[in-house]
Amino acid sequence: MAQAATGSATKTGGGRAKKTAAKTLLRVTDLRSGYGALPVLHGITFEVLEGQTVVLLGLNGAGKTTTGLNLCGALRTWNGTIEFDGQDATSWNTHQCVGAGIVMVPEGRRVFPDLTVEKNLEVGAWSQRTDAGWFTQQRDQVFDYFPRLGERREQMAGTLSGGEQQMLAIGRGLMARPKLLIIDEASLGLAPVIVKDVFSIVRQINADGTTVILIEQNIGALEVADVGLVMEQGTIVSELRGKDLKNPAEVRKIFLG
Repeated sequence: MAQAATGSATKTGGGRAKKTAAKTLLRVTDLRSGYGALPVLHGITFEVLEGQTVVLLGLNGAGKTTTGLNLCGALRTWNGTIEFDGQDATSWNTHQCVGAGIVMVPEGRRVFPDLTVEKNLEVGAWSQRTDAGWFTQQRDQVFDYFPRLGERREQMAGTLSGGEQQMLAIGRGLMARPKLLIIDEASLGLAPVIVKDVFSIVRQINADGTTVILIEQNIGALEVADVGLVMEQGTIVSELRGKDLKNPAEVRKIFLG
């Protein structure tokens, strides 16, 4: 069973710095889950260190989204354990997960179409409503990441382009002050140039201190990864790190068989 690397990048300035030791933020052990009586995950084990970007890579039906739903408390874990930041998170619901800092940006963007960009961000900050200064501070940070959202702050979210809606969905997730941000299929349905922009911003979000799990079919996501975990039929079949992340031939061989 695959585990993530034992070193993590310390970020400084505008890029990745040398690797230093880091604590385990997330530890998943022999995780089994599914829908109704249908099993999907067949005992997956991996770790994510604080400060990493980990990519769960696989085709449709591999179990990637099911893994994410377990991690954020939206789907019941049948067997195995989930530990987050030193706590047993196996039975947490979504409210507990968000409160502890696990936030998932779901596939399909799912913005609130009849609310403005700024109101969508306000909804995302609901869990931090007792912190009077947080909304303004983090909204401005989101607009720094995604200047187009700042330009469209009073525009209804439903009238944004697909790429802008994806940016808004990620921005809304950041408003909840995540320690771990899980982004499901950020590249789905987007033009390659927009995908490149989104992955670039994910790199910057990670460099600024947020640990990230990207759930992807797009091999290009490995360009921003510290660790790549390839999933097939509810299992982790390969771990990629170091030079293997930058070897397209090796990645395609593993990913496509």
